[in-house]
Amino acid sequence: MTNQIIEAIEKPHLKSDVPQFEVGDTVDVHTRIIEGDKERIQVFSGTVLMRKGHGINETFTVRRIVNNEGVERIFPVHSPFIAKVVVRRGGRTRRAKLFYLRDRVGKAVRLGEKRKEKRDEAQPAAQRVSNATAPELVATT
Repeated sequence: MTNQIIEAIEKPHLKSDVPQFEVGDTVDVHTRIIEGDKERIQVFSGTVLMRKGHGINETFTVRRIVNNEGVERIFPVHSPFIAKVVVRRGGRTRRAKLFYLRDRVGKAVRLGEKRKEKRDEAQPAAQRVSNATAPELVATT
């Protein structure tokens, strides 16, 4: 009962255009920075280490290397200070949390590229061959 009440209160504050990204993806997070009376956008690029929570409390952690030093930032998904999240590259992972990347340096930090299958390539090869060699039926009268 209380969970439904909380969800009803949180619903108007949730963003409707949350981007689709997963752990391991390389993303650009565009954040709004307010300095005095001026506002600007600052981009934080890095690899998504983890996603946590749900609803208004959902967060994700992004890690990048700056001057040979690892920097991690935690961003709330539904924050009004996040202008947009752009996925630059999909990373192939087998874990939900990539904390093991903290101990790695150099090329060892890189993740494999996530493959995007096309519909034609997703079809088994045997079916593709049978479809290509099947004679076309032509009605003759």
